[in-house]
Amino acid sequence: MNTTCQLYLISPLDVSGDFPDRLARALDAGKGVATAFQFRVKGLDQHEAAKLAEPLQQICADRDVAFIVNDDVSLANRLKADGVHLGQSDGSVKEAREKLGPKSQIGVTCHASRHLALEAGEQGADYVAFGAFFPSTTKDTEHRAELELLDWWYHYVELPSVAIGGITPDNCGPLISAGADFLAVSGAVWNGDEVTAVKAFAEAIAKAPPPEAEA
Repeated sequence: MNTTCQLYLISPLDVSGDFPDRLARALDAGKGVATAFQFRVKGLDQHEAAKLAEPLQQICADRDVAFIVNDDVSLANRLKADGVHLGQSDGSVKEAREKLGPKSQIGVTCHASRHLALEAGEQGADYVAFGAFFPSTTKDTEHRAELELLDWWYHYVELPSVAIGGITPDNCGPLISAGADFLAVSGAVWNGDEVTAVKAFAEAIAKAPPPEAEA
């Protein structure tokens, strides 16, 4: 049984309306498995984004789930979020660390690149994200990562890895067995019934063979 891989939920772009209720249901269904949530909205001013984030942040805090802000270091700082996730064009880990402090969780998108991931680790990132592993409906993917990248990272680097891109309960098993510490999922959860989806992910994680020890 695999007990190490966890779910990292990424919000849809629209988090208004009944989304706070959906998030609460998803996290309750994935207790112990869904341990991080990324707030990902685009094109809003900071005040509007902060207003949408606050109830979601509280839902996460009540359930001991890390609340991570996508791309925006100043919004993460304003919200006193648990961390920030940086794309390759969102500034350096060093700058984010200076602004957010030593306890902040800083993740970096590294696409399919060992070099970018090792660089992020050297700069003090707390995790790296690889992908896309499958075609994604959530965002356009120009980079495709292979299982052997996860396997290599698992055996040679201690920093946690996040697998992202088109991941579903049906296709996630090989990613877990290759050594992914987290599965970042969005459409597979929010495009249908979130409770059913999260439970299916939890079941798939429990069933997947764990990564093999290096011979």
